[in-house]
Amino acid sequence: MADSWATFGRDLHLDLTGPGGLRAALIGALRDAVRTGRLTPGTRLPSSRSLAADLGIARNTVADAYAELVAEGWLSARQGSGTRVADRVEPLGAAPARARRPPGPATRPGRPRFDLTPGTPDVSAFPRTAWLAAARRALTAAPSEAFGYGDPAGRPELRTVLADYLARARGVRADPDRIVVCTGFMQGLALLARTLGTGRVAVESYGLDFHRDVITRAGLRTVPLVVDAHGARTEDLAGLDDVRAALLTPAHQFPTGVPLHPDRRAAAVNWARATGGYVLEDDYDGEFRYDRQPVGALQGLDPDHVVYLGTASKSLAPALRLAWMVLPDRLVDPLLAVKRAGEWPSGQLEQLTLAEFLSSGAYDRHLRGMRLRYRRRRDQLVTALAERAPHVHASGIAAGLHAVLELPPGTEQSIVQAARWQGLALEGLTRFHAPTAPDTPRDALVVAYGTPPEHAFNGALEALIRALPPTPEA
Repeated sequence: MADSWATFGRDLHLDLTGPGGLRAALIGALRDAVRTGRLTPGTRLPSSRSLAADLGIARNTVADAYAELVAEGWLSARQGSGTRVADRVEPLGAAPARARRPPGPATRPGRPRFDLTPGTPDVSAFPRTAWLAAARRALTAAPSEAFGYGDPAGRPELRTVLADYLARARGVRADPDRIVVCTGFMQGLALLARTLGTGRVAVESYGLDFHRDVITRAGLRTVPLVVDAHGARTEDLAGLDDVRAALLTPAHQFPTGVPLHPDRRAAAVNWARATGGYVLEDDYDGEFRYDRQPVGALQGLDPDHVVYLGTASKSLAPALRLAWMVLPDRLVDPLLAVKRAGEWPSGQLEQLTLAEFLSSGAYDRHLRGMRLRYRRRRDQLVTALAERAPHVHASGIAAGLHAVLELPPGTEQSIVQAARWQGLALEGLTRFHAPTAPDTPRDALVVAYGTPPEHAFNGALEALIRALPPTPEA
């Protein structure tokens, strides 16, 4: 049992395998984290209740460890300020092992104190108890053949449940036989690119560089579609030659955050019908919309020309390695032939667990809770900007897990650097602009308010506000 504690610690990365029981191991792990500089002076620690829940141990054990370290001078505790790393971190009389680094978050640029970079949800909120219950039920009911290598299309139980869920929640028209389960969006995109063969793929001028790389590694070329206030200019597809597919994020363009205008949704589908091409719909965070009903999937307009790609990475956790594609009939067999040629399948037991998690209603309950959590953070961000940086406008905030903060021209890189000095990992909008796109990238920040764990969000928000440019003189 003791070895299992080594995997806990979550955001503090604590190793509780030391001798003398959990209390002694926790004291030793925290002391070492402070001594080595991994926890810097002034760092606020999680509450004893939060840390106990993360570690799966009694709250009294954490409270006793905190009290001991406060008494020794490693930590300080003040009413209303929580428990923090004390300014004086070495016990009296301790011989310094090496010269002290100057204090401040910028002394360890590779390990920022706070993270607002996009791509990951708040993984500390993963529904462990509900997932474990679903896993037990799924394992108990699993047929013996589920412990074999499995169908490259995925478990039939999961594909059946996904077909019902996607129809209900995202307006996707799906038959289980047209669903292929994969290990993530990247694997799905790579399989599609290899299935398409030759030609070009249109991509949005703002997007992820490694998505473009996956396409080019498969032997295809990319051509950018300019993104403006109404999303990608899909009307430009009609003037492009040798384009086999268009990769779009219609519900919530990444990273600008705008939904694809209805006229442009229609233009994309009409282009695919006229040319026999495909729209590859990346619905990466379509389940998180706050101010009105979610925008339905583009796939519902034409299931024969739109490939729908969804994933559990944003709604649950990337570690599950579970994603899915809903394919037009004529793509199913060619893509499965590619997938059989050495591609890793998703774990069958994880697929069965997700099927149970969906069918039991636990997935819907989890999403409702996460929508409330992320909306609360978004509102905190908007309020903080209005009060302390009213000259910075936030856009793309109706949905998703990130916002875009518009900046004065020429200031993006200096503000990203200022954020590093605040111990904050942050990305500028320019980072996501395709080098070959004809439009000029604008200066802005992509702020992923969904990324930090709950106890770190206020600190991340404070660091962001400090990094922003001051209010211009009246």
